[in-house]
Amino acid sequence: MQLLPEPVRRLAAWCAAVLLVAGVVWIVIRLCGQFRTAVVPVLLALLGTALLGPLHRWLVRAGVHRSLAAGITCVAVVTVVGGAGYIVVTALVDTGEQILSSLKRAAKSVTPYFGAAGTSLDNLATSSKGLLSKFGGTAASNVISGVSVVAEYIAMAVLALLLVFFFLRDSHRVAAQLRSLAPRGTADTVEAVARRAFAAVEGFMRGTTVIALIDATLTTVGLLVLGVPGAIGLGALVFVGAYIPYLGAFLSGAVAVLVALADRGLVIALWALGVVVAVQVLDGHVLQPVVQSRTVRMHPAAVLLALTAGASVAGILGMLLAVPLTAAAFGVGHELRARYGPGDEPGPAPPGPGARGEQPGA
Repeated sequence: MQLLPEPVRRLAAWCAAVLLVAGVVWIVIRLCGQFRTAVVPVLLALLGTALLGPLHRWLVRAGVHRSLAAGITCVAVVTVVGGAGYIVVTALVDTGEQILSSLKRAAKSVTPYFGAAGTSLDNLATSSKGLLSKFGGTAASNVISGVSVVAEYIAMAVLALLLVFFFLRDSHRVAAQLRSLAPRGTADTVEAVARRAFAAVEGFMRGTTVIALIDATLTTVGLLVLGVPGAIGLGALVFVGAYIPYLGAFLSGAVAVLVALADRGLVIALWALGVVVAVQVLDGHVLQPVVQSRTVRMHPAAVLLALTAGASVAGILGMLLAVPLTAAAFGVGHELRARYGPGDEPGPAPPGPGARGEQPGA
Protein backbone atom coordinates (compact mmCIF):
# COMPACT_ATOMS: atom_id res chain seq x y z
CA MET A 1 0.00 0.00 0.00
CA GLN A 2 1.32 3.42 -0.93
CA LEU A 3 1.62 5.75 2.04
CA LEU A 4 1.43 8.96 -0.01
CA PRO A 5 -1.05 9.87 -2.74
CA GLU A 6 0.13 10.27 -6.34
CA PRO A 7 0.10 14.13 -6.42
CA VAL A 8 2.26 14.30 -3.30
CA ARG A 9 4.77 11.84 -4.71
CA ARG A 10 4.96 13.81 -7.95
CA LEU A 11 5.52 17.03 -6.02
CA ALA A 12 8.27 15.36 -4.00
CA ALA A 13 9.94 14.12 -7.18
CA TRP A 14 9.86 17.62 -8.70
CA CYS A 15 11.24 19.13 -5.49
CA ALA A 16 14.08 16.61 -5.48
CA ALA A 17 14.88 17.39 -9.11
CA VAL A 18 14.85 21.16 -8.49
CA LEU A 19 17.10 20.79 -5.45
CA LEU A 20 19.51 18.59 -7.41
CA VAL A 21 19.71 21.06 -10.30
CA ALA A 22 20.11 24.00 -7.90
CA GLY A 23 22.90 22.19 -6.10
CA VAL A 24 24.73 21.43 -9.33
CA VAL A 25 24.36 25.06 -10.47
CA TRP A 26 25.64 26.32 -7.12
CA ILE A 27 28.67 24.03 -7.29
CA VAL A 28 29.41 25.10 -10.86
CA ILE A 29 29.21 28.78 -9.90
CA ARG A 30 31.52 28.26 -6.94
CA LEU A 31 34.01 26.37 -9.11
CA CYS A 32 33.88 29.14 -11.72
CA GLY A 33 34.60 31.64 -8.96
CA GLN A 34 37.58 29.64 -7.75
CA PHE A 35 38.98 29.26 -11.27
CA ARG A 36 37.90 32.69 -12.53
CA THR A 37 41.33 33.43 -14.03
CA ALA A 38 40.70 30.56 -16.46
CA VAL A 39 36.91 30.73 -16.80
CA VAL A 40 36.60 34.47 -17.49
CA PRO A 41 39.10 34.47 -20.40
CA VAL A 42 37.28 31.51 -21.96
CA LEU A 43 33.91 33.29 -21.75
CA LEU A 44 35.37 36.55 -23.06
CA ALA A 45 37.09 34.65 -25.87
CA LEU A 46 33.81 33.01 -26.86
CA LEU A 47 32.13 36.43 -26.99
CA GLY A 48 35.03 37.81 -29.01
CA THR A 49 34.93 34.84 -31.37
CA ALA A 50 31.20 35.31 -31.85
CA LEU A 51 31.73 38.97 -32.71
CA LEU A 52 34.77 38.46 -34.96
CA GLY A 53 33.69 35.25 -36.68
CA PRO A 54 32.25 36.97 -39.79
CA LEU A 55 35.49 38.89 -40.42
CA HIS A 56 37.58 35.74 -40.07
CA ARG A 57 35.30 33.78 -42.43
CA TRP A 58 35.44 36.60 -44.97
CA LEU A 59 39.25 36.56 -44.92
CA VAL A 60 39.31 32.77 -45.31
CA ARG A 61 36.92 32.94 -48.27
CA ALA A 62 39.20 35.59 -49.77
CA GLY A 63 42.03 33.04 -49.82
CA VAL A 64 43.92 34.02 -46.66
CA HIS A 65 45.36 31.12 -44.65
CA ARG A 66 43.32 30.34 -41.54
CA SER A 67 46.18 31.10 -39.12
CA LEU A 68 47.04 34.36 -40.87
CA ALA A 69 43.37 35.31 -41.01
CA ALA A 70 43.02 34.66 -37.28
CA GLY A 71 46.13 36.76 -36.59
CA ILE A 72 44.85 39.63 -38.74
CA THR A 73 41.50 39.46 -36.98
CA CYS A 74 43.12 39.61 -33.55
CA VAL A 75 45.30 42.55 -34.58
CA ALA A 76 42.22 44.29 -35.95
CA VAL A 77 40.27 43.76 -32.74
CA VAL A 78 43.16 45.02 -30.61
CA THR A 79 43.40 48.12 -32.79
CA VAL A 80 39.65 48.77 -32.84
CA VAL A 81 39.03 48.00 -29.16
CA GLY A 82 42.11 49.93 -28.12
CA GLY A 83 41.12 52.91 -30.25
CA ALA A 84 37.52 52.81 -29.08
CA GLY A 85 38.61 52.45 -25.47
CA TYR A 86 40.96 55.40 -25.86
CA ILE A 87 38.19 57.53 -27.36
CA VAL A 88 35.71 56.56 -24.65
CA VAL A 89 38.17 57.09 -21.79
CA THR A 90 39.41 60.37 -23.24
CA ALA A 91 35.86 61.61 -23.70
CA LEU A 92 34.92 60.67 -20.15
CA VAL A 93 38.11 62.18 -18.69
CA ASP A 94 37.78 65.41 -20.66
CA THR A 95 34.12 65.89 -19.79
CA GLY A 96 33.99 64.05 -16.46
CA GLU A 97 34.56 67.20 -14.39
CA GLN A 98 31.89 69.03 -16.36
CA ILE A 99 29.39 66.19 -16.01
CA LEU A 100 30.12 65.86 -12.28
CA SER A 101 29.63 69.57 -11.62
CA SER A 102 26.40 69.49 -13.63
CA LEU A 103 25.13 66.57 -11.59
CA LYS A 104 25.98 68.47 -8.41
CA ARG A 105 23.99 71.50 -9.56
CA ALA A 106 21.13 69.21 -10.59
CA ALA A 107 21.15 67.66 -7.12
CA LYS A 108 20.89 71.10 -5.54
CA SER A 109 18.02 72.04 -7.81
CA VAL A 110 15.99 68.92 -6.96
CA THR A 111 16.73 69.03 -3.23
CA PRO A 112 13.64 71.17 -2.40
CA TYR A 113 11.43 68.62 -4.13
CA PHE A 114 13.00 65.38 -2.84
CA GLY A 115 14.24 66.43 0.59
CA ALA A 116 16.73 64.00 2.09
CA ALA A 117 17.12 62.08 -1.15
CA GLY A 118 18.27 65.20 -2.99
CA THR A 119 20.58 66.11 -0.14
CA SER A 120 22.16 62.67 -0.26
CA LEU A 121 22.73 63.03 -4.01
CA ASP A 122 24.30 66.43 -3.43
CA ASN A 123 26.56 65.05 -0.71
CA LEU A 124 27.56 62.16 -2.96
CA ALA A 125 28.53 64.49 -5.78
CA THR A 126 30.39 66.79 -3.39
CA SER A 127 32.36 64.03 -1.71
CA SER A 128 33.13 62.03 -4.86
CA LYS A 129 36.56 63.57 -5.26
CA GLY A 130 37.35 62.90 -1.62
CA LEU A 131 36.23 59.30 -2.00
CA LEU A 132 38.39 58.88 -5.09
CA SER A 133 41.36 60.43 -3.27
CA LYS A 134 40.90 58.08 -0.32
CA PHE A 135 40.60 55.15 -2.68
CA GLY A 136 43.76 56.22 -4.44
CA GLY A 137 45.57 56.55 -1.12
CA THR A 138 44.44 53.11 -0.07
CA ALA A 139 45.59 51.67 -3.38
CA ALA A 140 48.95 53.41 -3.02
CA SER A 141 49.40 52.06 0.50
CA ASN A 142 48.66 48.58 -0.78
CA VAL A 143 50.66 48.83 -3.97
CA ILE A 144 51.66 45.17 -3.94
CA SER A 145 48.05 44.06 -3.84
CA GLY A 146 47.11 46.59 -6.49
CA VAL A 147 49.88 45.45 -8.81
CA SER A 148 48.84 41.84 -8.38
CA VAL A 149 45.24 42.66 -9.27
CA VAL A 150 46.31 44.63 -12.34
CA ALA A 151 48.64 41.83 -13.38
CA GLU A 152 45.79 39.33 -13.00
CA TYR A 153 43.52 41.37 -15.27
CA ILE A 154 46.28 41.85 -17.82
CA ALA A 155 46.99 38.12 -17.81
CA MET A 156 43.30 37.33 -18.31
CA ALA A 157 43.08 39.82 -21.19
CA VAL A 158 46.15 38.34 -22.91
CA LEU A 159 44.85 34.80 -22.38
CA ALA A 160 41.45 35.79 -23.79
CA LEU A 161 43.12 37.26 -26.90
CA LEU A 162 45.19 34.11 -27.43
CA LEU A 163 42.09 31.97 -27.02
CA VAL A 164 40.27 34.10 -29.59
CA PHE A 165 43.10 33.36 -32.04
CA PHE A 166 42.91 29.61 -31.46
CA PHE A 167 39.11 29.54 -31.47
CA LEU A 168 39.03 31.35 -34.81
CA ARG A 169 41.83 29.31 -36.37
CA ASP A 170 40.38 25.95 -35.34
CA SER A 171 36.70 26.81 -35.71
CA HIS A 172 36.29 24.40 -38.63
CA ARG A 173 37.28 21.49 -36.37
CA VAL A 174 34.88 22.17 -33.51
CA ALA A 175 31.88 20.37 -35.02
CA ALA A 176 33.88 17.19 -35.61
CA GLN A 177 35.35 17.31 -32.10
CA LEU A 178 31.91 17.77 -30.56
CA ARG A 179 30.57 14.80 -32.51
CA SER A 180 33.49 12.63 -31.40
CA LEU A 181 32.93 13.52 -27.73
CA ALA A 182 29.14 13.14 -27.78
CA PRO A 183 27.61 9.95 -26.36
CA ARG A 184 26.50 7.37 -28.90
CA GLY A 185 23.41 8.40 -30.82
CA THR A 186 23.45 12.03 -29.65
CA ALA A 187 26.04 13.54 -32.01
CA ASP A 188 23.45 15.28 -34.19
CA THR A 189 21.68 16.75 -31.19
CA VAL A 190 24.89 17.93 -29.53
CA GLU A 191 26.08 19.61 -32.72
CA ALA A 192 22.70 21.27 -33.35
CA VAL A 193 22.48 22.53 -29.76
CA ALA A 194 26.03 23.91 -29.90
CA ARG A 195 25.32 25.67 -33.18
CA ARG A 196 22.11 27.16 -31.84
CA ALA A 197 23.77 28.41 -28.64
CA PHE A 198 26.70 29.95 -30.48
CA ALA A 199 24.40 31.53 -33.07
CA ALA A 200 22.45 33.19 -30.24
CA VAL A 201 25.63 34.60 -28.68
CA GLU A 202 26.93 35.71 -32.08
CA GLY A 203 23.69 37.46 -32.92
CA PHE A 204 23.58 39.17 -29.55
CA MET A 205 27.15 40.47 -29.78
CA ARG A 206 26.90 41.74 -33.35
CA GLY A 207 23.42 43.19 -32.88
CA THR A 208 24.26 44.87 -29.59
CA THR A 209 27.42 46.44 -31.01
CA VAL A 210 25.59 47.86 -34.02
CA ILE A 211 22.71 49.12 -31.89
CA ALA A 212 25.10 50.62 -29.31
CA LEU A 213 26.94 52.51 -32.04
CA ILE A 214 23.71 53.87 -33.54
CA ASP A 215 22.25 54.83 -30.16
CA ALA A 216 25.44 56.56 -29.05
CA THR A 217 25.76 58.45 -32.34
CA LEU A 218 22.15 59.66 -32.34
CA THR A 219 22.28 60.64 -28.66
CA THR A 220 25.56 62.51 -29.09
CA VAL A 221 24.25 64.42 -32.12
CA GLY A 222 21.04 65.32 -30.31
CA LEU A 223 22.88 66.56 -27.23
CA LEU A 224 25.34 68.54 -29.34
CA VAL A 225 22.47 70.24 -31.15
CA LEU A 226 20.92 71.14 -27.79
CA GLY A 227 24.25 72.44 -26.54
CA VAL A 228 24.41 70.06 -23.57
CA PRO A 229 27.91 70.08 -22.04
CA GLY A 230 29.86 66.84 -22.13
CA ALA A 231 27.81 65.48 -25.03
CA ILE A 232 30.63 63.27 -26.31
CA GLY A 233 31.24 61.77 -22.88
CA LEU A 234 27.51 61.18 -22.44
CA GLY A 235 27.43 59.47 -25.83
CA ALA A 236 30.30 57.26 -24.70
CA LEU A 237 28.27 56.31 -21.63
CA VAL A 238 25.35 55.40 -23.89
CA PHE A 239 27.61 53.16 -26.00
CA VAL A 240 29.03 51.33 -22.98
CA GLY A 241 25.66 51.11 -21.26
CA ALA A 242 24.07 49.47 -24.30
CA TYR A 243 25.83 46.22 -23.41
CA ILE A 244 23.75 46.13 -20.21
CA PRO A 245 20.20 46.02 -21.63
CA TYR A 246 17.53 48.29 -20.14
CA LEU A 247 19.52 49.22 -17.04
CA GLY A 248 22.42 50.76 -18.97
CA ALA A 249 20.11 52.82 -21.21
CA PHE A 250 18.15 54.05 -18.20
CA LEU A 251 21.23 55.14 -16.25
CA SER A 252 23.00 56.84 -19.17
CA GLY A 253 19.77 58.60 -20.21
CA ALA A 254 19.13 59.79 -16.67
CA VAL A 255 22.65 61.25 -16.46
CA ALA A 256 22.17 63.08 -19.78
CA VAL A 257 18.86 64.61 -18.66
CA LEU A 258 20.28 65.69 -15.28
CA VAL A 259 23.28 67.34 -16.94
CA ALA A 260 20.97 69.19 -19.34
CA LEU A 261 18.76 70.27 -16.43
CA ALA A 262 21.69 71.63 -14.45
CA ASP A 263 23.37 73.57 -17.26
CA ARG A 264 20.62 74.52 -19.69
CA GLY A 265 17.45 74.62 -17.64
CA LEU A 266 14.15 72.79 -17.63
CA VAL A 267 13.25 73.38 -21.29
CA ILE A 268 16.51 71.97 -22.65
CA ALA A 269 16.28 69.12 -20.14
CA LEU A 270 12.85 68.24 -21.52
CA TRP A 271 14.27 68.32 -25.05
CA ALA A 272 17.15 66.09 -23.91
CA LEU A 273 14.61 63.73 -22.38
CA GLY A 274 12.80 63.74 -25.71
CA VAL A 275 16.05 62.82 -27.49
CA VAL A 276 16.73 59.97 -25.08
CA VAL A 277 13.16 58.65 -25.32
CA ALA A 278 13.16 58.94 -29.12
CA VAL A 279 16.41 57.00 -29.37
CA GLN A 280 15.07 54.29 -27.07
CA VAL A 281 11.80 54.08 -29.03
CA LEU A 282 13.82 53.75 -32.25
CA ASP A 283 15.92 51.12 -30.52
CA GLY A 284 12.99 49.07 -29.27
CA HIS A 285 10.68 49.31 -32.27
CA VAL A 286 13.07 49.50 -35.24
CA LEU A 287 16.66 48.57 -34.43
CA GLN A 288 15.98 45.58 -32.18
CA PRO A 289 13.49 43.89 -34.57
CA VAL A 290 15.63 44.58 -37.65
CA VAL A 291 19.18 44.11 -36.37
CA GLN A 292 18.49 41.26 -33.96
CA SER A 293 15.63 39.62 -35.83
CA ARG A 294 17.62 36.39 -36.26
CA THR A 295 18.66 36.02 -32.65
CA VAL A 296 16.90 34.60 -29.62
CA ARG A 297 14.45 37.24 -28.37
CA MET A 298 14.19 37.24 -24.59
CA HIS A 299 11.45 38.68 -22.45
CA PRO A 300 12.52 41.84 -20.56
CA ALA A 301 11.76 40.11 -17.25
CA ALA A 302 14.20 37.32 -18.12
CA VAL A 303 16.86 39.88 -19.05
CA LEU A 304 16.42 41.79 -15.77
CA LEU A 305 16.59 38.59 -13.75
CA ALA A 306 19.74 37.57 -15.62
CA LEU A 307 21.33 40.97 -14.94
CA THR A 308 20.47 40.73 -11.25
CA ALA A 309 21.88 37.22 -10.98
CA GLY A 310 25.03 38.18 -12.89
CA ALA A 311 25.60 41.24 -10.69
CA SER A 312 25.18 39.19 -7.51
CA VAL A 313 27.68 36.60 -8.73
CA ALA A 314 30.39 38.65 -10.43
CA GLY A 315 29.52 42.35 -10.25
CA ILE A 316 29.79 44.41 -13.43
CA LEU A 317 31.55 41.60 -15.29
CA GLY A 318 28.68 39.30 -14.36
CA MET A 319 26.18 41.81 -15.73
CA LEU A 320 28.08 41.98 -19.02
CA LEU A 321 28.24 38.19 -19.35
CA ALA A 322 24.78 37.39 -18.00
CA VAL A 323 22.71 38.35 -21.05
CA PRO A 324 24.77 36.58 -23.76
CA LEU A 325 24.97 33.46 -21.59
CA THR A 326 21.22 33.63 -21.04
CA ALA A 327 20.74 34.04 -24.78
CA ALA A 328 22.78 30.90 -25.31
CA ALA A 329 20.66 29.06 -22.73
CA PHE A 330 17.48 30.22 -24.48
CA GLY A 331 18.90 29.01 -27.79
CA VAL A 332 19.62 25.59 -26.32
CA GLY A 333 16.14 25.42 -24.86
CA HIS A 334 14.50 26.36 -28.15
CA GLU A 335 16.55 23.79 -30.04
CA LEU A 336 15.69 21.00 -27.60
CA ARG A 337 12.03 21.98 -27.61
CA ALA A 338 12.00 21.99 -31.41
CA ARG A 339 13.51 18.51 -31.46
CA TYR A 340 11.83 16.83 -28.53
CA GLY A 341 8.81 19.00 -27.79
CA PRO A 342 5.35 17.47 -27.29
CA GLY A 343 4.03 16.00 -30.49
CA ASP A 344 7.34 16.40 -32.32
CA GLU A 345 9.58 13.60 -33.44
CA PRO A 346 13.33 14.06 -33.12
CA GLY A 347 14.74 15.07 -36.44
CA PRO A 348 17.70 16.82 -37.97
CA ALA A 349 17.93 20.51 -37.21
CA PRO A 350 17.75 23.00 -40.06
CA PRO A 351 21.16 24.13 -41.31
CA GLY A 352 22.37 27.01 -39.16
CA PRO A 353 24.80 29.80 -39.92
CA GLY A 354 27.71 27.37 -39.35
CA ALA A 355 26.48 24.61 -41.64
CA ARG A 356 29.60 24.77 -43.75
CA GLY A 357 31.89 23.24 -41.13
CA GLU A 358 32.59 26.39 -39.18
CA GLN A 359 32.46 26.82 -35.43
CA PRO A 360 29.01 26.07 -34.03
CA GLY A 361 26.81 29.01 -34.80
CA ALA A 362 29.64 30.90 -36.52
